[in-house]
Amino acid sequence: MEFVGLDVYSGKHRRITVEGGLIAAIEDAPVPQDGEQAAYLSRGFIDAQVNGYRGVDYSGKQLTVEEIGSLVGWLAESGTLRHIPTLITGGYETTRANLALIRRAREEDEHLRAAIPGVHLEGPYISELDGARGAHDAKHVRDPDIEELKRWQEAAGGLIRLVTVAPERPGAVPFIRQAVDMGITVSLGHCLPDDGQLRAAVEAGATMSTHLGNGSPGMLPRLKNHLWSQMAEDRLWAGLIADGFHLPAPALTSIARAKGLERIVLVSDVGSLGGLKPGLYHWGDIKVEVHPDGHLGLAGTEYLAGAGHLLDTCLPFFIRAAGCTMVQAVALVTDHPVRALKLDVPTGPWRVGEAADIVRFQAGGDRLRVLDAALGGWSQAYA
Repeated sequence: MEFVGLDVYSGKHRRITVEGGLIAAIEDAPVPQDGEQAAYLSRGFIDAQVNGYRGVDYSGKQLTVEEIGSLVGWLAESGTLRHIPTLITGGYETTRANLALIRRAREEDEHLRAAIPGVHLEGPYISELDGARGAHDAKHVRDPDIEELKRWQEAAGGLIRLVTVAPERPGAVPFIRQAVDMGITVSLGHCLPDDGQLRAAVEAGATMSTHLGNGSPGMLPRLKNHLWSQMAEDRLWAGLIADGFHLPAPALTSIARAKGLERIVLVSDVGSLGGLKPGLYHWGDIKVEVHPDGHLGLAGTEYLAGAGHLLDTCLPFFIRAAGCTMVQAVALVTDHPVRALKLDVPTGPWRVGEAADIVRFQAGGDRLRVLDAALGGWSQAYA
């Protein structure tokens, strides 16, 4: 299989040949002639926050190995060849069972093993307050418990790579230290800390903000609030949902300028109702509308009900808002998630002999057009 396009790492037009799941050759290729739309070549996108998609729910009680396989295939259509399953606040047994199921899915399938390099626990150690809590179930929100985390990590076979914590919760600081000692990245989110609590969490080892600007009450003090503090903290990576709905363009632009492109990870935060046909659905006891433009809203209101778009939409919107190039933006969904979460995934230019990890896509309009993709021995042509 051959991939021909503009290599985002070298800036040159390349032909990359894949044989037996490995990169067999990397050669210069002719520049497209006038009238031919160029394609980009990048490593596969990594989405660090995927709650589910097209009816599959990583936090649901009916999750199956087959559903995980289907979800991996659907994400690949958008260029996302690797993702971090995200389990939101829930009961101990459901979380344990789903972690074990994800572990088993990886053990049984080489493609899933490559496609899922880790798991994110978004809760239950978050704020119980309305607004900050978001759509998380209040009855399961609780204080950080390192022994519970260790049991979950055992069930996951060491797959937990990211945990979202509210730093103001009792016991959060020692929990953060211990989680970091376990090799887990701690992210701050669904929280309302003061400056002292935020600083203590960072000093303890927290290094990321979960979907900065979201998971927060609609009204905050004008100057003294945790969003300013997280934007100003250079030691924190910023996870951002750049779907055009969660952060208005001016807010996204301001956060990107404050953090700098070198400290941003783009995520979709896509939910289980994302990708479904427009209409009314039930997510638990909540009635959700999937709008014709793909975004999810609480039925009959202007409020969001999770995310419905993938990184093929987030990248173009971020580029327009931040005023950056495609080459710069691709790093935010490839190299940056690896660095922020300390994933065992290759980054940077390809090397002959390594496992294939390529997506070929075209830009233009509100969504990328993915043409082909390969990850190890798996490959797919879309156009």
